[in-house]
Amino acid sequence: MDDRDNIIRALQEQVRILTARVAELERRLNLDSSNSSKPPSSDGLAKKPSEERTRSLREKGRRNSGGQKGHPGKTLEMSTTPDLIVIQPVNSCSSCGCDLTDVDPCRQERRQVFDIPKPTLEVTEYRSEQKRCSCGEYTTAPFPENVSGPVQYGPRVRAMSVYFNHQQLIPEDRVSEIFNDIFGVSIAAATIASYGSAASNMLKPWLQRLYQWLAVHALKHLDETGFRIGGKTQWLHVMSNAFATFYRIAAKRGEMFQGLSGIIVHDHFRSYYKLSDVLHALCNSHHLRELKALIEIEKESWSARMSRLLRYANKHRDKAEVVRLLYDRIVADGLAFHESQPPLDSVNKRGKKKRRIGHNLLLRLRDHRDEVLRFLDSADFPFTNNCGEQDLRMMKLRMKISGCFRSFTGAEVFANIRSFTSTCRKQGVNVFGALEELFQGKLPAMPV
Repeated sequence: MDDRDNIIRALQEQVRILTARVAELERRLNLDSSNSSKPPSSDGLAKKPSEERTRSLREKGRRNSGGQKGHPGKTLEMSTTPDLIVIQPVNSCSSCGCDLTDVDPCRQERRQVFDIPKPTLEVTEYRSEQKRCSCGEYTTAPFPENVSGPVQYGPRVRAMSVYFNHQQLIPEDRVSEIFNDIFGVSIAAATIASYGSAASNMLKPWLQRLYQWLAVHALKHLDETGFRIGGKTQWLHVMSNAFATFYRIAAKRGEMFQGLSGIIVHDHFRSYYKLSDVLHALCNSHHLRELKALIEIEKESWSARMSRLLRYANKHRDKAEVVRLLYDRIVADGLAFHESQPPLDSVNKRGKKKRRIGHNLLLRLRDHRDEVLRFLDSADFPFTNNCGEQDLRMMKLRMKISGCFRSFTGAEVFANIRSFTSTCRKQGVNVFGALEELFQGKLPAMPV
């Protein structure tokens, strides 16, 4: 009988472990990019029905899509100085057939076609004079500083190759095809890669000043994502705001930026709390996604109240005191609910007692209340970390196109150039023009 009791107890324990594991796996199966931090690409091909798939965190606006009333709009307008005028003559009457060749037109109707001139390479030859003085000495005129070889490509070709490769994320081989198809010139992929390395080296002094400028700026967004380099996972860190972007490659996720001050916006990654001399602001998009999962999967009533409150607070920041009171009440109600629940069956009975997902979120919302509601302190403080996440999005697209980087140096070149081009975009500077000036030896001004 003792053996049977032991077998029964062992089977009951096995059932308990498997039941807890199945419950956790079912919860994970119901998570996707709309109710967790999983990227949209992880949703796969098994899409939800359209009415569920389009139910995003963004609330429906009151206005119709498209341009709004009073928006100036942009359209193609006629030029007052066309480069070429082609006359369409009237040679005969369309009614009687009379010859009108020598008759002056009474009026003209205009139509214009905007097109690109046929691309071609322009070859500039520099000839350095040599002259002999009466003293017998020969003097040779120096070539321009950027003309270093007998034959070379100019700054516009170099800028265009870097623009295609690093800004538009076109691989080197295909950039070579573009030059061959459009300009009829063959540029090796290795040459295109060397132009990227040259641009990265020229940008290093500017990037150092950019980092120092961002580090002491009053507000910046921090985020990170995995980067495959040489078959290993490395990390791409971003520090950015509405005016500038700085990327950095690191071997570990927890290698933080140093020398920061002001307010940093992030997604509650623990390593950010190791930074001193900063105030923290947490991304509420992450909170809303977690709350959505609790609403849809766990059916916890407090989560719907908190989700509505955060949305309301973002729209009515003048109600800060009321929001804080309601926030504390919802957190207290949620904690009371979880403390009244029976303990979870844990697969491993040793170690720290396991808590429910919602309970963990409530403790975070309670312990980091001021950081969650930091956006209420000023209209300039963001509700989310969207700036940092958006700055990483195109970097991840580069990984999807090319798979990975072969070397740390190649990844660093890409990060340096994207820091420059992203900052140019935010400053309203033409990216191609800025790259051309860079290859002419002109470093851009710092953000303002």
